[in-house]
Amino acid sequence: MTDKDIKPALSTQQKERLMRAATYFAVLTAAILIIIKGWAYLTTDSVSILSTFVDSLLDLGASIVNLLAVRQALVPADDDHRFGHGKAEALAGLLQSAFIVGSALFLILQATERLANPEPVQASEIGIYVMVASIALTLSLILFQKYVIKRSQSVAISADSLHYTGDILVNVSVIAALILADQFGWIMADALFAFGIAAYISYNAWSIIRLSFSDLMDEELPDEERDKIIELVTSHTGVLGVHDLRTRRSGQTVFIQMHLDLPPDLKLSDAHVISEAVEASILENYPDAEALIHQDPAPPELLNKTTD
Repeated sequence: MTDKDIKPALSTQQKERLMRAATYFAVLTAAILIIIKGWAYLTTDSVSILSTFVDSLLDLGASIVNLLAVRQALVPADDDHRFGHGKAEALAGLLQSAFIVGSALFLILQATERLANPEPVQASEIGIYVMVASIALTLSLILFQKYVIKRSQSVAISADSLHYTGDILVNVSVIAALILADQFGWIMADALFAFGIAAYISYNAWSIIRLSFSDLMDEELPDEERDKIIELVTSHTGVLGVHDLRTRRSGQTVFIQMHLDLPPDLKLSDAHVISEAVEASILENYPDAEALIHQDPAPPELLNKTTD
């Protein structure tokens, strides 16, 4: 592993500032979208616009929950929570998925009613303008969230970004429904697109649930990350091997546990020096990690292998 493989990491304080900024931006964006979509629905009476309005209401609730969860997750470890509060992010993800499923059920009910009693869409141009503005505003939020996710690996921000990404496609489908209704008289398209929106955001809910459970159930880091850790550890002089590597993520903290295989005749003080050097390398590559390292005498088969 060379110095080029090691990317400069942000400090914990920088990550926290980015995460807080992303949550505030999301709440502000959702509030603005609620205002303009509510006005557009009252003007057009489009069930597709109503669906995006309801989705934005739920987005606001989810983003507020996200804001509170991120603040809690960033609270340092204390006597009652020795491993920190990082799982608050995953819990927020689960709650967001509940919001999304609720909005999908509401849309299905509204679309069913509109299919039974179809009505022409009014002032469709206004609806299109509002949807275009919504897309631009939502896209700016998503780009910032992607920037934050890349640097923080936040589960909560990832979940928030996921359903806002879905909103982009939802808004595009609403524009299509308005054009079809206005230009071709396909008034049923309004309700049919609402069904499609409900299906899509339900799929997003499942994705968020999967992300949250991977954190709550202490899922291992990806294989490439584990391989990177093993390569990093075994590159140290005196380390003959590593076994029982265990990894998990909780919020912003990565927990890494392992057993080092060291020469059996090594003095305890020298084993401690090697272990400290290994831990320093791990923290250099994973600044937010907590490493727990146990030293073991290498088994005979490993000693014979290194001798050969």
